[in-house]
Amino acid sequence: MAKYLVIVESPAKVKTIKKFLGANYEVLASNGHVRDMPKSQLGFDAANGYEPKYITIRGKGDILAKLRKEVKKAEKVYLATDPDREGEAISWHLYIALKLEDKKVYRITFNEITKNAVKESLKNPREIDMSLVDAQQARRMLDRMVGYRISPLLWAKIKRGLSAGRVQSVALRIICDREEEINAFIPEEYWTLDAALGIKGEKKPLTAKYYGTTDKKKDISSKEEMDKVLKELKNAEFKVADIKKGERVKKAPLAFTTSTLQQEASKTLNFSTQKTMRLAQQLYEGIELKGQGTVGLITYLRTDSTRISDEAVESSKKYITSTYGAQYAAVEVREKKKEQKIQDAHEAIRPTDISNTPAAVKDSLSRDQFRLYQLIWKRFTASRMTSAKYETTSIKIEAGKHRFTVAASKLAFDGFMSVYKDDDDENGEPNKVVKDITKDTKLTLEELEPKQHFTQPPAHYTEASLVRALEELGIGRPSTYAPTITTILARRYVVKEDKNLYVSELGEVVNNMMKDAFPSIVDVNFTANLEALLDKVEEGTIDWKTVVSNFYPDLDEAVKNAEKELEEVKIADEVTDVKCDLCGKNMVIKYGPHGKFLACPGFPECRNTKPYYEKIGVPCPKCGKEIVVRKTKKGRKYYGCEAIPDCDFMVWQRPSKEKCEKCGGIMLIKGNKLVCANEQCGNVKTVNSQN
Repeated sequence: MAKYLVIVESPAKVKTIKKFLGANYEVLASNGHVRDMPKSQLGFDAANGYEPKYITIRGKGDILAKLRKEVKKAEKVYLATDPDREGEAISWHLYIALKLEDKKVYRITFNEITKNAVKESLKNPREIDMSLVDAQQARRMLDRMVGYRISPLLWAKIKRGLSAGRVQSVALRIICDREEEINAFIPEEYWTLDAALGIKGEKKPLTAKYYGTTDKKKDISSKEEMDKVLKELKNAEFKVADIKKGERVKKAPLAFTTSTLQQEASKTLNFSTQKTMRLAQQLYEGIELKGQGTVGLITYLRTDSTRISDEAVESSKKYITSTYGAQYAAVEVREKKKEQKIQDAHEAIRPTDISNTPAAVKDSLSRDQFRLYQLIWKRFTASRMTSAKYETTSIKIEAGKHRFTVAASKLAFDGFMSVYKDDDDENGEPNKVVKDITKDTKLTLEELEPKQHFTQPPAHYTEASLVRALEELGIGRPSTYAPTITTILARRYVVKEDKNLYVSELGEVVNNMMKDAFPSIVDVNFTANLEALLDKVEEGTIDWKTVVSNFYPDLDEAVKNAEKELEEVKIADEVTDVKCDLCGKNMVIKYGPHGKFLACPGFPECRNTKPYYEKIGVPCPKCGKEIVVRKTKKGRKYYGCEAIPDCDFMVWQRPSKEKCEKCGGIMLIKGNKLVCANEQCGNVKTVNSQN
């Protein structure tokens, strides 16, 4: 009979860990949390010291009954939930729910599900870390306060079951702020000039880029300026003024953290953050490998540390030396500079065994599991390799008072790039023309190629760039990024098209209400400071109830004020002049999960609905009919002719009634400016009020 009971979170780990421990151990899973605050109420008493009220989660009674039965038989109980604050809290809840006070109870953690790691954890048991538990309780209560107090207000204001969240509402605001930047952006003209220079004996000309004058760098911002430069270069002699050769080093990347894995998987594999985390969880918990049984292929997936264990450093050095050569193995251990917010409890995400190469395990993995594992394996292996080296050549070419430059690089030693390259890594193709050039080389001008360009607005957020922004701003933590993005997409506050995230009409309404009624909740700095306080709870330097008790009274007051204001400004259904096709009543504007729509006021007797197209009072420049606010299939807003598909006019920015005085085209409203829709015209006009 088993003497010892090991309780893990996930059933997927049970078989693997049981295999490592043998007959003396019984391994069972809690299937995540077993206790939580009740769904039907806030779950704590503000007047009684903010003590949370916990109940058994529905459906977990049978699991707890089975665990209690095994607890009675066991001499020792090992709580082996995940190695983070959520796992620590689950262990604590199990301790309470299973009434383990009179038992020999030990908390164990392992960063990877391997035989060595699991057995080592049994040799180093500890007590439950109440600072980690308190940090999880504080986060849970703060999230609940925001969600349970503000969500009903959104319901009342926008007439549908929506939600607010401590991290989700800030993420929405960040996306909305970027959308405003893009809408207010005014393109600026600039020009580039390339010179194709012939060299005797060479078929391919040398391409040099315009730099400026011999005194300073010069930007060309108009056709007039370009014409002036071209005129001065017309009879100029092109000659080599200076050649510099050097070496440039490109350092190996760091191993993945949760954030960087999500970003890279989005960029290179087109995975959503949710998909990345789901696949990583599978790789961590264990995959059935031919000849090896179930093996955990990667270390724990929720981390913001780039630390690598000494054992992994040593094994990777041996593998790289034997596979690629000693010159490829890194000597020093490179780590990210530690910041205050980095939790160094466990390592970077890496393969548990570097000798399990992607090729070796491919047949045991699904296509997507393989692609993610290959990314993790290559990145870790590259992180333990030497830098890549480039031979660089920089040439200055003078033509009268003007200067052109040529820059070329050749890969001299590939280092880590023999395993891992990203989009920014140059191929380092050798340029024979550059290689053979000297100060005495005669240059003849074959062609000058001027090009007109316009500056581009900031890019829309993608899931990857939003994760990076949240991390840089200190909003949320590794475990929150995927669920946050999933929630704002599921609520249709944001829509995703070709990787880009766009704010929907519903998202704009929710964000504006949050900014008006709860400015601190959606304030980036306030939320980042709150995250820092929660980290101090985790460190044990601040009491968790202090954070909660300082936060709730201000929120409570803001909610009460908003409730009064909402009663005063409650929106009645706006009646339109559109007649219901079924009963003839004037239809009204209502809000749904996807924004506004037309509905018959005779509901429920008449259930007729229609799409709602808001007219903006501007005629279509192509056919003269009304321009209306429309949405793409996924919910992104644009302005198009009401006669679509017969008329194909559409623009992303709101059109103005005013016509361009230069070309007669349509003017678009961007902040307090009107900008001609025709980029070649470039007319910009400041206005005091929107048209």
